[in-house]
Parts: sequence; structure tokens; C-alpha cells
Amino acid sequence: MRRIALSGLMAVALSSAALSSAASAQDVGIQTAQGLVELPANPQRVAVYDMAALDTLQAMGVTPAGTIDDIMVPALREGAKDAAPVGTLFEPDLEALAGLAPDLVIVGGRSSTQLQTVSQVAPAIDMTIDTDLLPEARARIEAYGTLFGKQDRAAQMRDTLDDKLAALKDAAHGHDTAMIVMTNGPKMAAYGKGSRFGWIYGATGLAEAAPDLDEATHGQAITHEFIAEADPDWLLVVDRGAAIGEDGQGAQATLTSDLVAGTTAWSKGQVVYLDPAANYIAAGGYGSLIATLDQLTKALADSPAR
Repeated sequence: MRRIALSGLMAVALSSAALSSAASAQDVGIQTAQGLVELPANPQRVAVYDMAALDTLQAMGVTPAGTIDDIMVPALREGAKDAAPVGTLFEPDLEALAGLAPDLVIVGGRSSTQLQTVSQVAPAIDMTIDTDLLPEARARIEAYGTLFGKQDRAAQMRDTLDDKLAALKDAAHGHDTAMIVMTNGPKMAAYGKGSRFGWIYGATGLAEAAPDLDEATHGQAITHEFIAEADPDWLLVVDRGAAIGEDGQGAQATLTSDLVAGTTAWSKGQVVYLDPAANYIAAGGYGSLIATLDQLTKALADSPAR
């Protein structure tokens, strides 16, 4: 099997040549995490190294030619069953990628650091969705719609998203505070408005039970005492271990204690275990976002507000 060994000079030349086919009248400009990029419209063979991107593309009816070896989001596996494996989020297989001969490579989030690496093989874009999740998710839908000639489908997706957000806000009316907690085995961290999960506060209108949390990427480490003192009306929980398929202590076991049992959230059954893969691995992807909005809406609507 032919090995790929591209020099730095060749990599730059290949990347520049591929991305500068902007002479074509069919080229389109789309917004990426790195700014505006011009690309040939409607690429036919696409390799995807970002699960949020894969999620949104599948919802749009775009089938990837290649993606990562081990998809940890169950809802995305069927739609990618015929895709060629091209490495992992952190370690692209350049030989497999070159063999695929993609027209475009999409990275984002955990794979965003590999942008220059995969650009050695084909034009590549970074479609990371950051902490400003809802506007960026909408922007990615619009960009993919433009790139793949799926503008009508993109408009439908945005309309559905707006309807789901309105339904969630209605369901949350009259409810007060929440705390978003991610567990990792026996460890716990809380996330505030400026964090990766902070969009949920804005989408629901729920106030932070513990304002002024650190805005660190991995949240602020907390204890059972911290949760008890904050006494949230709602506990919204993401189990990192479950998201990445680790064995070990689950979120419910980690949270269970007399202190947490005394909170309003626990005593009223207002603890929501959010879909872990949707919120940890594919956050901002269209299907994952819709599923999370539906889950939150049902939980809030089923529990009477004060």
C-alpha cells in the first residue's frame, strides 16, 4: 500500500492549489470558524472529522464518503455505515484519506487542531461550534445549505429549530433555577452561562442556581455540599463516562447522597439526565440539538411550575 509522505512545501502547494480553484463561477463563500472561505459548490466526496458536522449533514441529506473509525453517537452510526474509515478525531489516517480522494475535509471541535494536517491531502475547513452554540449552529446550517445546494432544506431546519426553542421557552415559564452538572466517574463539575453548556440557560430562561461559576472548559469542580447549598430547582446532568463509552460509576450513583436528596430538584424529581453523546460529543449538531430541546421541553412541561 502506498505510503503518504508529503513535505511541508508540497503540503502548502497542494492546499493552496486546492483552495484557490476560486476561478470557477460555481464557487461559493461560506462562513467557517476561521472566517469566510471560498470553495467549489456541491462537493461530491466529503470526509468528516467532526460529529456535530456529521449530525447536521446527515439531517440535510448529505452522505459522507469518509468519517472517523469509531462513532460514539449512536444516532449517527446508521447514516455513516458505508463511509470509509479515515482515522480518529485526534489522529487522521492520511493514507486512508488520500485513498478516498475527497473534494473536501471537514474538521471541528476536538479535531480542529488537525486542520493543517488534513489540508495536506485536500481542501479543509474548520466548522467548530463554540460556546455561543445556538447562533453558531444556525450559521453552520446556513453554510452547509449554501455549500451543498440545500438551501430549502436548511431553511426548514432553521424553522424547526426556532419552533422547538419557542416550545421550550413556553414549557420553562414559571420555573426558576437550574444547575448544569457533568459527571466523570465520581467527579462532578458545574457549568455556568459562559460555558459549553451555557446555551441551555438562555434557551430555557432558567436562572443559574449558582451564579459566577468559573468559565473553564471543564467546568468548576463541585461537591455534594455545593449542590445542596445552591439548592437548584432543576439538575441537568451530562454523564461524560457514558458519552465516551467508559465503564465505571454512572451519573446517578455519583449524585446520590443525603445532601443532594434534600435539594428541590431531587425531592421533586426534577433531575434530567441529558443525552450524553448528543451533548458532549455532537453538541450543536442539528439532530443532537433537536433531541436535547425535546427532552428538556418534555421534562419541564411534565413538571408543574411554582
